[in-house]
Amino acid sequence: MPDTVSALGSPAVRREGPAKVTGTARYAAEHTPPGCAYAWPVPATVARGTVTGIDASAALALPGVVAVLTHENAPRLTEPEDATLGVLQDARVPHRGWFVALVVADTLEGAREAAAAVRVSYAEEPYDVELRADHPDAYVPQDTDGTSGEHLRGEADNAFAAAPFRVDVEYRVPPLHNHPMEPHAATAVWQDGRLTMHDSSQGATKVRDTLADLFDLDKDRITVISDHVGGGFGSKGTPRPQPVLAAMAAKVTGRPVKLALHRRQLAAVVGHRSPTLHRLRLAAEADGTLTTVVHEVTSHTSRIKEFAETATAPTRVVYPSPHARTTQRVVPLDVPSPSWMRAPGEAPGMYALESAMDELASALGMDPVELRLRNDTDTEPDSAKPFSSRHLAECLREGARRFHWSERDPRPRARREGSLLIGTGTAAATYPAMASPSHASAHAHPDGSYDIRINATDIGTGARTVLAQVAADALAVPLERVRIEIGDSDLPDAPLAGGSSGTASWGWAVHEAGRRLAEALARRQGEPLPPEGVGVTADTAGTADADSDYARHSFGAHFAEVSVDTVSGEVRVRRLLGVYAAGRILNPRTARSQFIGAMTMGLGMALTEHSTMDPAFGDFTECDLASYHMPAHADVPAIEAYWVDEDDPHVNPMGSKGIGEIGIVGTAAAIGNAVHHATGVRFRELPLTPDRILTGDEA
Repeated sequence: MPDTVSALGSPAVRREGPAKVTGTARYAAEHTPPGCAYAWPVPATVARGTVTGIDASAALALPGVVAVLTHENAPRLTEPEDATLGVLQDARVPHRGWFVALVVADTLEGAREAAAAVRVSYAEEPYDVELRADHPDAYVPQDTDGTSGEHLRGEADNAFAAAPFRVDVEYRVPPLHNHPMEPHAATAVWQDGRLTMHDSSQGATKVRDTLADLFDLDKDRITVISDHVGGGFGSKGTPRPQPVLAAMAAKVTGRPVKLALHRRQLAAVVGHRSPTLHRLRLAAEADGTLTTVVHEVTSHTSRIKEFAETATAPTRVVYPSPHARTTQRVVPLDVPSPSWMRAPGEAPGMYALESAMDELASALGMDPVELRLRNDTDTEPDSAKPFSSRHLAECLREGARRFHWSERDPRPRARREGSLLIGTGTAAATYPAMASPSHASAHAHPDGSYDIRINATDIGTGARTVLAQVAADALAVPLERVRIEIGDSDLPDAPLAGGSSGTASWGWAVHEAGRRLAEALARRQGEPLPPEGVGVTADTAGTADADSDYARHSFGAHFAEVSVDTVSGEVRVRRLLGVYAAGRILNPRTARSQFIGAMTMGLGMALTEHSTMDPAFGDFTECDLASYHMPAHADVPAIEAYWVDEDDPHVNPMGSKGIGEIGIVGTAAAIGNAVHHATGVRFRELPLTPDRILTGDEA
């Protein structure tokens, strides 16, 4: 059958591309049922305390205002597993920005005006929002999956003290915010005891299950639709307050209700990357062999929900040493609850580790690429499991070749162009290759077409396209014959899009459904299909989540060239290159887009992105796109992304690994190391803004 063998691995064009560029792709806030009302939340203006009174009279007197919901009159919810969803249930204020009321009106403008007219009084309480490594309330969270807690190997302190070459350094990464292009939005409709919800979410199944628990409904009485999602980067990974509030408002008013959170509200209610304080102690022999790795991280969490930015997790994976201690600590503060942001843990953790490796290379007088090559390993240091595949060395060598690393003058501050200092840097990257159980169905029609149904979510990654390729490959049919239906909780259940595990999880089920359908069709021995066609289902529980004898990870290497202006302090990235080992690349076109997008985020993490927790107000100061600076087109060079061929039979039937997050993991470190090479100054706090560059001293 011509062209059937090339479906998987071909650079197929995104199926939803025309709908997006023509504006016919509809997002959660673009569904407007007849009689739709609009909601606007009222955030708390104190950092901690209790609501003592709410005066909604002025708001209710405004034209078109339908209702004002507060903790006194909102529908009662069952106690949520996630406390951030327990909105309007009591008078407490755990942090500034917590929603204390919700206004519903005939128009969006009317709801916003009325929300400003609501008067709330508080009994304020003392609060603490300052993260310190020596905070008396810091504790080591329970390690449930190997990413948190404290891991010990050998005698780290004694071995470090006795080593001939050592670095003992500290790094600081500020709070970071996801800021997807599409705001967090939901449109809720109650009809005959059924709830239909259009939600901006990375996982409609999880939203449905959560709403069923909160409103004490059977799951089959709720439909959650997330057909198109304009990015999330983790902030839409689990349900956020907007579908809960929209459902409450629709239930109370008897009308459809739409709620789109304002961007200035996002920092307080949809999660953020917690700031992380790192201390790295690395020790090595004269040949560069690591003998000791100690990585201690402190991050903050809120008082209502524990979340650890597990930045020590990658340190347990990358480099072997006979002695190691990795400790993750969290400090509960009166701050908004942190949550997932692209490559949670790995992004800040590898920034610190790879910066420290660069410092160790300087102490040894060794090339930074060579130091990493000398500490390559076939087994995961902490678990002692063999890697299912690990081609980090190949990534480093191929990246060095493409980047012309051998032409580099290793001396810091050796290359100048007028007022510009030029430097280059490198860093390794890793991210776990995960998969979760999923369901899918496949159906063959008499006309030779096929339907694949699965509640996957396309958050801009090209999931629709790649899943169609997986199905076409399993069925051995041309790609154009396969239709994909995703983004609806009435479809077969599937896990959320996150952890770089979406394609692996969904694709596993789609592949299995396609394989079963192909076998069912083969058994018919050419007999015509009945008018209703032939269908099968697949459930990968017990296989996709089975314990593995292998440590499964993606790896990569980043290289950066920067210029540093000695007059203005401005850092510009001239070249940025990434080389990855991520199993079989299922679609080179969409894969390259994912790598480049993540590298751009890493560039922002290195040079522009940060947030400040204001101790006087207990609030994030940079909470909109005017103050939270992300890279613009002029900031981003012609980024290059490549990969090495990797055949890994131990990850999933497609042989693929996650690619959505590894691109951010080492980028900030590579840029920071390049800035050190350019200036001779080691900067240990991100981002590398002009004020830091101009006042920097060698630490």
